[in-house]
Amino acid sequence: MEPFVYHNPTEILFGPGMIREIAPRIPQEAKILWVYGGGSIFRNGVADQVRAALESRPYIEFGGIEPNPEFVTCMRAVEVARRESVNFVLATGGGSVLDAAKFIAAATVYRGEDPWEILRTHGEVVAGALPIGTVLTLPATGSEANGNSVISRRETREKLHFTSVHVFPKFSVLDPEVTRTLPARYVRNGIVDAFVHVTEQYITRPANAPLQDRLAEAVLATLIDVGPRTLRDPSDLDARASFMWSATLALNTLLGCGVPQDWATHMIGHELTALYGMDHAETLAVVLFGVWTYKLSAKRAKLEQFGRRVWSVVSAEEAMRKTEAFFNSIGMPTRLRDYGVDAAEAAREVSARFRAHGWAFGEDGDINANAVQAILELRR
Repeated sequence: MEPFVYHNPTEILFGPGMIREIAPRIPQEAKILWVYGGGSIFRNGVADQVRAALESRPYIEFGGIEPNPEFVTCMRAVEVARRESVNFVLATGGGSVLDAAKFIAAATVYRGEDPWEILRTHGEVVAGALPIGTVLTLPATGSEANGNSVISRRETREKLHFTSVHVFPKFSVLDPEVTRTLPARYVRNGIVDAFVHVTEQYITRPANAPLQDRLAEAVLATLIDVGPRTLRDPSDLDARASFMWSATLALNTLLGCGVPQDWATHMIGHELTALYGMDHAETLAVVLFGVWTYKLSAKRAKLEQFGRRVWSVVSAEEAMRKTEAFFNSIGMPTRLRDYGVDAAEAAREVSARFRAHGWAFGEDGDINANAVQAILELRR
C-alpha cells in the first residue's frame, strides 16, 4: 500500500427529514447564497423544506445552474455574492449544482484577475473559499463529500476540473426520499457515474491494499444489486438509500487511499461532453471499455480479480463483457455511434486537445494523445 493522508471534513446527515438539521450547522451571522438548478426542487417539495429549515436567516437565491455548469453562470453568482457580502454558500441539487457552488465559493474570495485560472490550474491557485453546505437531490458525482468540481465554458468548448481542500462541504444532507421523482435517465446516469468512480480507483494495478480492494468491490456489487431495483421501483426507499450512500462512498476520497488511480476515462469523457454535449455518464460508459481494452495487459490482474469477486467469472475479457452488459441492461448505450458521434472525428478532436495541453493520465501516466486516438477509435 502506498503512503497517504486521509482527511474528510464533511459531516453527512443521512436519512428522511434531515434537511431540518441544516440550520444549527450554518453560523447565526451567515448571509447565505442559496444556489440551485432548474427548479425541480420547487416541484418535489425540497425547496419548501430548505426554506423552513432556514427560517428567518437572511439568504439570497440564485437559480438556473445548468447540467455541466457554465462558467458564465457561475460568474454571475460570484458577482451577486461579492456585491451582497455573502459569507456562506448553500447548494441544493445534483452534482452540477454542488460543483458550481464550489467554484462560486472559491471564486468569490479569489484575488487574481481571472477566476478561470482556478480551472486552468486545476485548483493550484485556490487559497481559500467561502464555507459550503449541500442538500443532495441526485446521487452520482460524490461532490457532496469531496473537494472536486468540474465547470464548462461553452464559448471555448472546454470542460475543466479543479480540486481543493478548501471546498469540501462543511455538511451534506442525503435524504433518499427526495430522489423518488428523479427521471430514469438521471438515475441511470448516477449508477454509471458512481460505478466508474470506483473503477478509476480500483481497476489499475495490484498495490497490496486488500482492504481498499474489498471496499471498492463492495460498492460495485451494491450498485449492481440496487441500481436496477432503484430504476424499476421509485418507491423502493431501501434501494434508493443504498444507491445514494454508494455514490457518496464511491468518491469521498476513501477508496483511493494508498492505491494508484487512473482517471483517464473521466478526462477523455470531459472532452466528449465539451465537444458533443453528451451527458457525463454517457461519455464514461463509452470510454471505460476503450481504456480497459487499450490497457488490458497492464490491468489484467485487477480485471480478473474484479471478475472473480464481483461477477463470478474467470477472465478479464468476461469481466469486461459482464460490465458492458450491465450498463446496457439499465439503458446506457456504450458506443459512440449510439450517440450520433463519429468515432474517427472524436478521436482526432480529443487527441488534438490532449496534444495541445500536453496531457497524460492513467495510473502509469501513459494515456496521452496517441493513446486517446486509439481508445476512441475502439468505441465506434
